[in-house]
Amino acid sequence: MECVMDLLDEKVRAGRSRPGAGCGPIVTTPDTTVREATRRMNDQSIGSLIVMRNHRLAGIFTERDVLRRVVAEARSPDTTLVGEVMTRTVLCCSPESGIDQVADQMRLHRVRHVPVVDGDGEVVGMVSIGDVNAHRHARCEMALHQMEQYVHGRA
Repeated sequence: MECVMDLLDEKVRAGRSRPGAGCGPIVTTPDTTVREATRRMNDQSIGSLIVMRNHRLAGIFTERDVLRRVVAEARSPDTTLVGEVMTRTVLCCSPESGIDQVADQMRLHRVRHVPVVDGDGEVVGMVSIGDVNAHRHARCEMALHQMEQYVHGRA
């Protein structure tokens, strides 16, 4: 069974994550302004930031948080802090979690980003629905290639 750690390793090999950072996600703190956090998200072309307080997971700040809790409520991004609008209840997985299991949980809870947390509670990475889809696409392409080789090898 393929696990989340395989997916994180795949991200590093494909250049979709920073080597040596443990596929570590881009982080922020609760006292960062929404303006600064969204600027960081835009600069990195990502849809979420892990929010850390005292080296521990405090929440997640996503594009959806910006739309629902800042824009829709007409709050100023220059004075609103991430800690005021972040999602506090965060769906997480372990590096050993199965990729299909995580995909099912993402679908069930309607989330697009899942922090990967080890047994010590340390955030070691982030899995997005885009990562899961890219992984599944690669596996389908591989299976198709193998099937074509089989068919053409027999013809």
